Order: sequence, then C-alpha cells, then structure tokens
Amino acid sequence: YLARAGYRVLLVDCDSQASTTGTFGYLPDQDLSEEDTLLPYFRDEEETLHYAIRETYWDGLYLIPANLHLYQAEYEMAHDATAETFSMFRDGINTVADDFDIVILDPPPALGMISLNVIYAANALLIPMPPAMYDFSSTISFLTMLHETMGVLERAVGTIDYKFLKLVISRFDENKSAQTALVELAESEFGNAMLSAKLRESAEIVTAGNLQRTVYELEKATTSAQVHKRCLNILDSVNREIEDLIRRSWPSHAKQLREQGLL
Repeated sequence: YLARAGYRVLLVDCDSQASTTGTFGYLPDQDLSEEDTLLPYFRDEEETLHYAIRETYWDGLYLIPANLHLYQAEYEMAHDATAETFSMFRDGINTVADDFDIVILDPPPALGMISLNVIYAANALLIPMPPAMYDFSSTISFLTMLHETMGVLERAVGTIDYKFLKLVISRFDENKSAQTALVELAESEFGNAMLSAKLRESAEIVTAGNLQRTVYELEKATTSAQVHKRCLNILDSVNREIEDLIRRSWPSHAKQLREQGLL
C-alpha cells in the first residue's frame, strides 16, 4: 500500500521464521544465505545495512530478507551482551534511513535479543490482536512485559519515545457475536490505543496467501468481484489510517494535513 502510494519503503524481516520474506516468493532457507540477512551486521562484519537491501517486484519497496540462520544472532548477542548491544540495530537503521521515507520492521514474536533491538530501534509500534479471548489475554500479558522491558532498556541505553503505539484488530469476523463482544471489550479497555479500522477476515486474503501474494497483487478476483472490492476497501481503510498516523509524525506534512482536516 505505502509503496503504491509513492513512498520509498524498506521492509526489514527480523524474524528467522522468515514469513515476510516468503511472501516475496523466496524459499528463505534455500534461496538465501546468512550473508543475505541481518546476521553479518549483528556480527560486526558489516558497518551499514546497505549490503542486505534488495529490490522487490514493487517499485519503491525494498527488502532485507531473513532465514533460519538469523536465529544464531540471538545466542551470539546474548553471550556478549552490553548496553551497546541493544542499540546496535538502531545504529544500523540510521545508516540507511535517509534513503527511505518509511522503514518497517517485522520482529520475532518472542522478546529475545533481536526483538529488544527492534523495540529500541522503532519510533512507532503496531501490535496485531485477533479477537479471541486467548489472544486478548496474551496481548495484555505482552503489553505488561513490553512496559517492563522498555523500562530496562531505557535504563540501559536511553529514552524510548514512540510517535504512536496502536493495537490492530486482525482476522475479525463481524458475523460472530463472540468476536464482536471481544472487540467491544478491547475498545473499552484500550480506548485510543486501538486503530479505528479493523482488518476483517476475507476469502480473498486467504486465497492470495495460498498463492504467496497479497490481495493488491491479484490480477483478478479469486472469489467474486464484490468480495474482492470489499476486501480492498478493508485493506485500504486500515492502511490509510496507518499512513495518516505516520504523516502526523512528520513536521513537513503538518500544513497539508491541516488543509485536509486530518490534524
């Protein structure tokens, strides 16, 4: 969405499971070596992240891929961890940040060494939350751990200041009353920390995923034209709200946002 809107976007896969890398058509553990990932940088073998950046099918969208080799960084960083270890990734992002408008970091699900680096490197957080009780409870636990972890990081390496932190309802089926009730509970509990738009379930998303594509890449509807159009509207509404949050964090966009009534 962001690349199609004209932004220069870098997507960094920080998760050794490499699901994000796989969506670009790679078989990560067959097509890529450890030299293609963040691992050489975490080992101090590279001074910048330029070596790992590669073009994608989409104009304006670039990728730093991952594969299972990246998991070695978890052990290696933990073994010799110092305060500087946690700011290493932020320093790396800063070496390429001027080449892009937006840098998206996809971290591992666990709060390991790589995730701690991502938490410190990021200046905004988006946290997906499916509308199920287990996921709701897990999100509360994660936010508690995140708060405690951020306190430890700030004492070690300095202030963490996010432009925004938002929870995103994902895989939402509004026809299921239990899910609707959970969404209402989440909205009452988290208030303005929730993204207004919700990522609803759609057969188009499932089918596109099976084809290793996004819905934006489908040349035609895989279900029906109506379902396809509705799915695009859902995706656009979520992504547009995220885009607006990003633009509000840019002083250079303040005048334009005021003229558009978004600020």
